[in-house]
Amino acid sequence: MTDDRFDPGAEFDRQLDHLIRLGYPALAGRTEEAFRSLLSPLRDAAVAGTVGLAVPTDARTPFLLVTTRELTPVPERIALTTLAGRRKPGVLDRNFPADDLPTFHPIKELEVPPGPAYLLFDVDRGEEYRNQPPSAALEDMTAKGRLPITIDEGLALVTLRPQALASNRCFSLVGSRCGDKRVPALWISQGAPKLGWCWFGNPHTWLGSATAHPVRVGLA
Repeated sequence: MTDDRFDPGAEFDRQLDHLIRLGYPALAGRTEEAFRSLLSPLRDAAVAGTVGLAVPTDARTPFLLVTTRELTPVPERIALTTLAGRRKPGVLDRNFPADDLPTFHPIKELEVPPGPAYLLFDVDRGEEYRNQPPSAALEDMTAKGRLPITIDEGLALVTLRPQALASNRCFSLVGSRCGDKRVPALWISQGAPKLGWCWFGNPHTWLGSATAHPVRVGLA
């Protein structure tokens, strides 16, 4: 894809269509028409917010259409993720009980918009932070004017840009915390995405920390 061919409106449509093909309307308890009507108002903001941003790569994407757990449950969304070119569904790590998921909330610095969906801009899987503990990654990205991403945002990245999750290119989701030293992360296990957790102070050679532009745009 070249600069003159990138069409943010078409990319928004692609992302929304992909969620619908995966069955997100049913997960949300809505018809396809109602699901489209709910999320379509974000289209203009997606187009306006990507002016000057680079075209998508495996590592970086100009924006993501993020659905929250208010709209669609986390475990069901994990099961709808796959690696690029694969069919095996994603899983929740056995050390990350489903009962724990509701205790992980966006950190206050993110100012995540309330509601069922929003836009996240200039998302990077953060491979520059491989072999650095999330604690150090958080300090560095903040100094650079960026912030970490959440569980909902990580699932959106793997769902809408599956190629972002690759061997030795996995990422922590430092934007979701529950008050202890655990940090959620998405990695690859047995040919599928896995949502688990690592420690805030532990580095891993295969695990970076994903980042994004600080401003998120919600539904009016």
